[in-house]
Amino acid sequence: MTNDLEQAKQPVSAALAGPYGHPFHPILVTVPIGAWVSSLVFDIGSRIVDDPGFLARGSLWLIAIGVIGALAAAMVGVLDLMAIPTGTRAFRTGLTHMGLNLTVTVAYIVAFFWRRATSAGPGPVAIGPLVLSVAALVALAASGYLGGKLAYHYGVRVAAESTQAQGYTRSAA
Repeated sequence: MTNDLEQAKQPVSAALAGPYGHPFHPILVTVPIGAWVSSLVFDIGSRIVDDPGFLARGSLWLIAIGVIGALAAAMVGVLDLMAIPTGTRAFRTGLTHMGLNLTVTVAYIVAFFWRRATSAGPGPVAIGPLVLSVAALVALAASGYLGGKLAYHYGVRVAAESTQAQGYTRSAA
């Protein structure tokens, strides 16, 4: 078990996935999360303000930025998944995390084209695409919970406790 745990902490490729103790995946996921949460804020705003067109267009762009960011995060995330030994709870959790994220990304791709096809000009975001965004964000939150479980519960790509202990060594004043 110790060898499996140490294996999950090491990058498959430090150049692509980030060096030991500094994985790139958690950094990259902030792009789609921020873009998609912001797009929902814009969606809701487009239904409140008098001139909703700019918010609807902004939401469409935020969805596109989120999809691009999600694809980048997914490429690095797959490398982190490959470091986890198969047949373990951590690996199954990683597969579920990945599956949810792919589902969310597909939902936003569908939302992007749905919005482009049904955009009636300067009006607010339609209720259908808005509901799809809410559902996708709920799934994203569930996936984020699993991602946190991978890092904080199972220690995937987190430095070993012996490495962490170095940060708590008191220096001579």
